Amino acid sequence: MKIVPKTPLPPLQEALDRITENTRALVQPERLAVSEQASEELFASGIEDRILPVGAELPEFILPDALTGKPVHSADLLALGPLVVKFFRGRWCPYCVTELERWRDLHEEVRAKGAFFVAISPQTPRQNDFTLQLHNLPFPILSDAGAALAERFGLTYSVPAEIRSYYEGIMVNIPFVNSGGSYKTASEASWRLPVPAAFVVSQDGIVRFSEGYADFRVRPDPEDVMAALCSVVNHSG
Repeated sequence: MKIVPKTPLPPLQEALDRITENTRALVQPERLAVSEQASEELFASGIEDRILPVGAELPEFILPDALTGKPVHSADLLALGPLVVKFFRGRWCPYCVTELERWRDLHEEVRAKGAFFVAISPQTPRQNDFTLQLHNLPFPILSDAGAALAERFGLTYSVPAEIRSYYEGIMVNIPFVNSGGSYKTASEASWRLPVPAAFVVSQDGIVRFSEGYADFRVRPDPEDVMAALCSVVNHSG
């Protein structure tokens, strides 16, 4: 039987850049300027320098699985193999769902290496379940209420006031997807988000790859993540 090699996937950033181009064609420049200014200010805050670095120990966690509702323990995952941890903002973000769909396409390869992939967001389990079903994702999505775990990874920030108005203007209800509340009754915790980031963790619980960006339009390259995972698997073997 002839084995047909898989067609290489195009770089994720190409797909993300197309989203940016389409957004610039549809959204008023003054609205875009508010969002871009917020990204610049978040970068200037030094948040990228605070991200959990390579060599650090994985913060232990227990978070609910969107599909089963059962708690997932990091120690149980690591007992089974290396771990890829992906933090994302929410299903309302086209960059996030595009990235998750890329990991959907790579999931079989991740599992073939004996590793596990989990995605984590501050969304409620119900909203994470919507994300799973709508995008046909084969991996678990865990709910991190108030981005509390993301805080331990150095990823968390609070959406500033001007961006809250921006999201409200484009009908993105972050407090609702994160806590079920409304703009008027939203708790401050429901406005906390993680910068998108990816980590590779070896079975001894040590971070071997760490990357995240203040600019939500840029994401860790899955090829780089997979290369780090291969290195972990080969080293452990």
